[in-house]
Amino acid sequence: MSAAPGRYAVYWAPEPTHPLWAAGCAWLGRDPSLRQAPAALPRAHIAAPARYGFHATLSAPMRLADGVTPHDLRAAVAALAAQHAAFAMPVLEVGWLNDFLALRPTQAPPPEHPLRRLADACVRELDPLRARPAATDVARRIAEGALDAVQQERLARWGYPHVFEAWRFHMTLSERFADRAAASTERFAQAARGWFAASLALPLTAASVCIFHEAEAGAPFHLIERVPLRANP
Repeated sequence: MSAAPGRYAVYWAPEPTHPLWAAGCAWLGRDPSLRQAPAALPRAHIAAPARYGFHATLSAPMRLADGVTPHDLRAAVAALAAQHAAFAMPVLEVGWLNDFLALRPTQAPPPEHPLRRLADACVRELDPLRARPAATDVARRIAEGALDAVQQERLARWGYPHVFEAWRFHMTLSERFADRAAASTERFAQAARGWFAASLALPLTAASVCIFHEAEAGAPFHLIERVPLRANP
């Protein structure tokens, strides 16, 4: 049996009824749960994050291994989600991650936090479904990413260098800026802070994980299913 086409990813995203979801989709100019493409992006510096959709990565985009079907992935994600109860999210803020803007926790969650445990489980438990990339692809990504030796090992083993203790929750809001100190960059950052202020002031719960799909290289990612976490008693 041949592999399923495209790539799949498991992301976290706010519930569709929470104002943060609407704010994030509007900032990036598209709702990944809808199929229609936006007429035009609402601002500069967002083309790459808009393609991926408003999300935080739990399990990075992957091709499914030969013989693994999208149904198998959905079943695995459902089994995983059933092991994790819904939980209160950390407080988020607009901040810098290296040279791009993102929503990030005001304080990094410790290893025992349910968000960290959920991310670790997604990497570890979904890994058997992932097709192993060719050695040339790994070498190319290492060359492009300026990765240290430990990150290179994680990339080769898990398909993504930022996993487990190196994982950093973030919801990308911009492409990379060459100069964070530039006046135009600061105006962009201030606009983002103002845009998200109201929705970030509201309590936020992680109640599901999301399966996204990229049909072909360069295509936009679409949210194809929300899988609920276990309800609290």
